[in-house]
Amino acid sequence: MTRRLVASVVLTCVACFGMLGLAVGLNWSPKLGLDLQGGLSVVFQPARHVDNSTLQEVATIMSLRVNGLGVSGSTIQTQGGNIVVQVPGVKQAASVLKTIGTTAELYFRPVLGGAPAYTGKTGVAYKVPPSPTGPYVYSSSYFNPSTGTYSPPATYAQDPAYASYPSTPASADSTYRNRNVIFSAGSPTSAFAPRYVLGPVQATGTIIKSAFPALQTNGQWVVNFNLTSKGSAIFNKIAAANYQKLLANDLDGQIVSAPSINQSSFNGAVQISGNFNSQSASLLANQLTYGALPVQLRQLDVQTVSPSLGKSSLRAGLFAGLLGLLLVMIYTIIYYRALGIVVVLGLVTTAAFLYGFISLLGVSSLGLTLDLSGVTGLIVSVGITVDSYVVYFERLKDEVRAGRSVRASVDRGFKSAYRTILSADAVSFIGALILWLLSIGNVKGFAFQLGLSTLVDVVTAYTFTRPLVILLGRSRMFTEARHLGVARGLARTTPGAAPGAAA
Repeated sequence: MTRRLVASVVLTCVACFGMLGLAVGLNWSPKLGLDLQGGLSVVFQPARHVDNSTLQEVATIMSLRVNGLGVSGSTIQTQGGNIVVQVPGVKQAASVLKTIGTTAELYFRPVLGGAPAYTGKTGVAYKVPPSPTGPYVYSSSYFNPSTGTYSPPATYAQDPAYASYPSTPASADSTYRNRNVIFSAGSPTSAFAPRYVLGPVQATGTIIKSAFPALQTNGQWVVNFNLTSKGSAIFNKIAAANYQKLLANDLDGQIVSAPSINQSSFNGAVQISGNFNSQSASLLANQLTYGALPVQLRQLDVQTVSPSLGKSSLRAGLFAGLLGLLLVMIYTIIYYRALGIVVVLGLVTTAAFLYGFISLLGVSSLGLTLDLSGVTGLIVSVGITVDSYVVYFERLKDEVRAGRSVRASVDRGFKSAYRTILSADAVSFIGALILWLLSIGNVKGFAFQLGLSTLVDVVTAYTFTRPLVILLGRSRMFTEARHLGVARGLARTTPGAAPGAAA
């Protein structure tokens, strides 16, 4: 019997502290949420009423875009008729916001020529630019087959006649899909002019099946994209028509790339090369793959939480939790003496397991994030765990007051106390489960952490608390100690015996 009790305590400690050791050894730590490490929170509203399936499709595409940026721990979910996006840990919130909220289709347009910056008056009516003529037309004569590069002479890079033509509004990109447009050359590599004159749309992003960045053996980053079966035939026609010319990809009025077409035919796979780095290649691949949203979105609310504010919230949450834990430990030791030490050991053991397990869930495919509401759930769970100890210890008091010895009471008292513990934890778990199923946002984090801690309490109460208290109850050193004795903690007195003496 004693061996089984010792084995139960030892195995529980090994499991809990082993989980902690695994997390520390592999450098795992809980993934912090938006309110604890800073980041971006935005609420999008569709410009028109859409059904739930369309809204879910938008959320899925936005989630893929965020994941394509390499951002972890984000949450994107529907809330009523809106979409709530929370992306923790981002430093360039404006760039991420632009990427996930872009609503236009990806268009393939040929680059007809270059245009200088607009020098006309503001507020004039927009006019569709004509196609350039003469040496300002970007033709195959500017392509160098030996190097595979495209470079028009500096004197022919831009047509000064376009200085009086304003840039096409980004919102009119789809309106003028069959007409010429002028867009800023932006940041594509090898931009030969401040603005490009683009021809009518020749294909949309639906021809792309997937895109991904790749690092070549020469250390240069490229972007590869695969075409759909129908898209392959369409792109081959485009390549033949624009061989040794520039073909631009524009998204919501922004040119994301303008590479030269170096082949007249492709076998379903295309490679874009240029002066890419890891980040720019990943961004372009992300834009090519997830370029279209089925509905236009409006930003209802945008909140940016600074990392410093997140750290302040984290410090405040940890301070509150540790202070509460310390006060509970001191109180239980004063009130229950040696049994209070059991509470301390139990809380430390439980905390070790929860830290390791939450860290494991954070690095797993579940990507669990710990936000301030989750920290609150963990703090509340301390009270639930301590309640289990109080129920057991108060039951021991009843047994001792009935005239039984501490040794006889510890096992008998747990059997009846555990039923009460199970009932109380069941109520707590059901409440947490209902909150998790029906709530949204941060409340889910609170419910999850509370439910997880409740389940851990049920297990450790049986595998750790029960055997440890029984072992202490059988040891005269602990039961009869002058100040910390178990009997003294249970207020056990007998006629003619000093307070704290065991029967």
